[in-house]
Amino acid sequence: MAQNKTAQKTTAKVKDISYYKRKFWRLFFYGFASVFLFFLFASWGLFGAMPSFDDLENPESNLATEIISSDGVTLGKFYNENRTAINYKDLPKSLVDALVSTEDERFYEHSGIDAKRTFGAAVKLGKDGGASTITQQLAKLLFHGEGSKFLPFRMVQKAKEWIIAIRLERQYTKEEIIALYLNQVDFVNGAVGIRSAAKVYFNKEPRDLKIEESAMIVGMLTNPSRFNPNRFPDRTLTRRNIVLGQLVRNNHLEESAKELLVKKPIKLDFHPESHLDGTATYFREYLRDYMKNWVKEHKKPNGDEYDVYGDGLKIYTTLDSKIQQHAEDAVKAHIKNLQEEFFKQQKSNKNAPFISITSSETKKIFDKAMKNSERWRILKAQDMSDEDIIKTFSVKTRMTVFSWDGQKEMTMTPLDSIRYYKHFLQAGLMSMEPQSGQIKAWVGGINYKFFQYDHVGQGARQVGSTFKPFVYATAIEQLGMSPCDVMLDGPFMIRRGRHNVSTNWEPRNSDNRYRGMMTLKKALANSVNVISAKLIDKTGPQAVVDLAHKLGVTSEIPVQPAIALGAVDITVQDMVGAYSTFANEGVYIKPQFISRIEDKNGGIIYEPIPDTHDVLNKDIAFAVIKLLEGVTEGGSGERLRTDGGGSGSNRWTGYPYMFKNAIAGKTGTTQNQSDGWFIGMVPNLVTGVWVGCEDRSARFRSITYGQGATAALPIWGFFMKKCYADKDLQISKDDFIEPEEMSIKVDCGGPSKYSNGTSKRRDSTAVEQEQNTDEFEL
Repeated sequence: MAQNKTAQKTTAKVKDISYYKRKFWRLFFYGFASVFLFFLFASWGLFGAMPSFDDLENPESNLATEIISSDGVTLGKFYNENRTAINYKDLPKSLVDALVSTEDERFYEHSGIDAKRTFGAAVKLGKDGGASTITQQLAKLLFHGEGSKFLPFRMVQKAKEWIIAIRLERQYTKEEIIALYLNQVDFVNGAVGIRSAAKVYFNKEPRDLKIEESAMIVGMLTNPSRFNPNRFPDRTLTRRNIVLGQLVRNNHLEESAKELLVKKPIKLDFHPESHLDGTATYFREYLRDYMKNWVKEHKKPNGDEYDVYGDGLKIYTTLDSKIQQHAEDAVKAHIKNLQEEFFKQQKSNKNAPFISITSSETKKIFDKAMKNSERWRILKAQDMSDEDIIKTFSVKTRMTVFSWDGQKEMTMTPLDSIRYYKHFLQAGLMSMEPQSGQIKAWVGGINYKFFQYDHVGQGARQVGSTFKPFVYATAIEQLGMSPCDVMLDGPFMIRRGRHNVSTNWEPRNSDNRYRGMMTLKKALANSVNVISAKLIDKTGPQAVVDLAHKLGVTSEIPVQPAIALGAVDITVQDMVGAYSTFANEGVYIKPQFISRIEDKNGGIIYEPIPDTHDVLNKDIAFAVIKLLEGVTEGGSGERLRTDGGGSGSNRWTGYPYMFKNAIAGKTGTTQNQSDGWFIGMVPNLVTGVWVGCEDRSARFRSITYGQGATAALPIWGFFMKKCYADKDLQISKDDFIEPEEMSIKVDCGGPSKYSNGTSKRRDSTAVEQEQNTDEFEL
């Protein structure tokens, strides 16, 4: 009996064990099946859409459009997110080693999921717990962003993240995954992706990062906001040193080297990238406006418009970064010092900076400025009445204002700030290669952040005597004249009715003097008004207007004899394009600023075709060049051959000019010194400069400082000095090429001052007389 009971108990135990085994295996099977089905359903997209093969092959992200100079320098970007993708080969080894050592030590061993880290972090279910691999982090960045705080949703997201990570590992190499990951991370302060981070924090390309700089950037990955080096330098330093320790742990850095590196402070070269800052800001804005129309005319193969802010285009421009920098430096150096003189002269002016206008005219200027202001736009959007808005302009407030010594915090009324800004001299400079039409420099103003009106492509101003070469060119072409022909500088009148003149017009030289017989070369050199008027009387105004339009001038030009003295508004861009025709043997080439545009994959999607046409034959073009050489040999531009002298502002820029090479050019000064111009040419570079205030009634009292020879010419001189000193640029010092069998007499006798260097400074009285001839009166 005892044996039977024992056998029964044994049988019962066996049954119990079998029962529990079956139960265990059922639970295991159901659990495994549930997990399997959970991941299977997730992969099918039942818990939310999963990326397709194409999505994995071409993950969508906002890529900034790069603006690239002709010498390969990034001038700026257009972006929603400041991200510019780079390849693995452009990453320094120190950065890759720091990333893997800190974020995923077994990165090269797993296939997207690190089982050891995952099981180790299982106790922290619902949190990352440090288990995510680099590939998982990439999956999260690309396809679902921040994790949910609700546990069931977080589990679903985690499952999708694992599946995507495995698929990414199949789709990409380890190196490609690292590059994709670093291109996606937002490093704050407007730096999205590793290239932007290296530029913003250290002002360099990623490949140039030092070990400690790479460690700091990798240290930010845990929480870029928490380890922001601008806001939390001590915290970021501690984190950087932890990353350096990880490099030692993974045998990428010697302990002794680490001990030296951890003692180094974080040295930022902080360059936040903004549309308002950097180089070529006015050009970049002009380009942005151009691209608005470009995307409508040039579609993707599928018919969609390109997204300038997200498609990662590369716009290769014609600008040369070095020439651009020299141009910006020249404008800043001269205008900063000229501005000091302007402020001095306005101290005694009760209506500063306006001269010779009534109180009602001044009020109109302020009313217009108020209505064009950002303050007016914002308050108007809040349905405030005009009367109430105007009242706010008389309430003192704290504001940041521009000065040549840097931004300043000041308390003033908005109305006072308008008057303050009206004092500032503005400038426009454009430089172009005449043989190709490629624009090499574009400076539209003195500071884009505070003055956003572009004085190169946007603002047309009266050109003064710089228009006279068009009159002379017409006379040479139509009348067969030459630079050596002689005309009488004496009293002259165009009577009412001739050339549609409504009243008798008697042009005068600004000093009311006449100099008798003189060659055309000398007349243009000294901007003699009477000679220009006599020439347009002979050719007729319509012929001059027609020629100006053929030379690329797009402004409307009145068909009146007074245009001979420059009573025409033209942009710097058009004037440089027109003058370049003379240097290009009579062939006009429309100024170009884009060489090509590529898509994000490097495929060329646009290459412009130069717009060219013949305007003048070579002989006439060269004859005009010889006329313009006379301006710098013995005319209003002669100070380029000397140390500047007198009120010339090389004493401000610190350069004696002393140019010995061939230079063709023309100064220009408009009525009441509101606009100062100089357009200068050497064989392979034509540069136009304009200087003046925003309002034409804001100006210098006298011609001494307001004329083109003082206001604009020094910028050209300083700019060219910088260009010639930069041997990589190869700016020509040669003579202009004379056509074979030249049919027009251009050698009028006398020494060539640029060839033998014998130019001597004349007495100050003579200089002032010559300068005054730049002014014209209507």
